[in-house]
Amino acid sequence: PAVEFAYLTGWRIDSEVLPLEWRQVDFKAGEVRLDAETTKNRDGRVFPLTDDLRRLLEAQRADADALKERGTIVPWVFWRMVAKGRRGPKAPRPIKAFTVAWRRACRAAGCPGRIRHDLRRTAVRNMVRRGVSERVAMQLAGHKTRSVFDRYNIVSAGDLKTAGQQLSGLTGTIWGQSAGLSPGSESEPEKIAQ
Repeated sequence: PAVEFAYLTGWRIDSEVLPLEWRQVDFKAGEVRLDAETTKNRDGRVFPLTDDLRRLLEAQRADADALKERGTIVPWVFWRMVAKGRRGPKAPRPIKAFTVAWRRACRAAGCPGRIRHDLRRTAVRNMVRRGVSERVAMQLAGHKTRSVFDRYNIVSAGDLKTAGQQLSGLTGTIWGQSAGLSPGSESEPEKIAQ
């Protein structure tokens, strides 16, 4: 779940995602908040609950609520059950890191060498490709400067191909004919042919 959260939000895993607590999630207002002191640039941040993000957080909340019914309160959004001592009773603990699990998952997926920070780049690209304005994407991901944002908003060969497809049809199918001319225009093909 922490990886999916980072994929959706672009938030920094170690300092913003893993330490997240339930007090920062507001289902009613439909947002997740980061306190100013927890972010790299010391600015607080708000991310709206998308459908995918809400589903993920509701599932995490249901797991935490199940433990609460048994008398254990879990303040963290991302946690795991850890045994006290060898074969001792398990209790929830915040996830501090998952480096080994990440490496194994990347190898199993056939993409060894990926880093967790790639999720931040992917989230920014996804936001921009889905039509979120670059300024808003910067705010959501926590980029203060344009130069830093541009390092994450990478243009790929696929982006260039898509741009070419979007630009197709700017002119008409007949050489020199503009597709955007209005009827009655002096440049209308019938008048040119006369």
